[in-house]
Amino acid sequence: MRLFNIRKLSSQKGITGIETAIILIAFVIVASVFAYVVLTAGLFSTQKANEAIHAGLDEAQNTIEVKGNVYGQMVNGVLDKVYITVATTVGGDQVDFTDTTNGTNLVIVSYADSYQIYNSVNWTLTKINAGNGDNLLDKNELFMITVDLACVADGATLPAEIPGAYHKFNLEIKPPTGAVLVLERTIPARVNQIVSLD
Repeated sequence: MRLFNIRKLSSQKGITGIETAIILIAFVIVASVFAYVVLTAGLFSTQKANEAIHAGLDEAQNTIEVKGNVYGQMVNGVLDKVYITVATTVGGDQVDFTDTTNGTNLVIVSYADSYQIYNSVNWTLTKINAGNGDNLLDKNELFMITVDLACVADGATLPAEIPGAYHKFNLEIKPPTGAVLVLERTIPARVNQIVSLD
């Protein structure tokens, strides 16, 4: 009596070591190519996001700020000129102030009130402290901007449009990069030849 029935399996086939190695190498190559594509796409999108963040910060940060008081010059009770001293902010970039007479100024000064808007008004530059001789506002330099508002008084057709006592107005200084510096001021009730607009 036989306890075990042992049958011989003669048709079995196995995978050899070389075939296994070839399949494994193919999987590794496909996986590494896929990983390279994913990493490259991730690094590219990270770089673009980084550029967008820096561009947003550059645009949002002020590059110039007011140093000291803002003064106005009155002529016959009408605001004729505004004097603003500006400097770069901490960590701010250089700002190129060119003279408006040659028509290539990069910094635009605009005027607005309840009655009128001037997208660009004339201004001149006075260097307060000794700089390096150019029109770039660098760190530790102060520039006085004299804004000429004669065009506002000349263009007014109604007495209410003339910037006199109690008149509220906005000046915007727009550098080529960075945030716009907005000055909202009201002319005081008692006007002298020079008035403080703070």
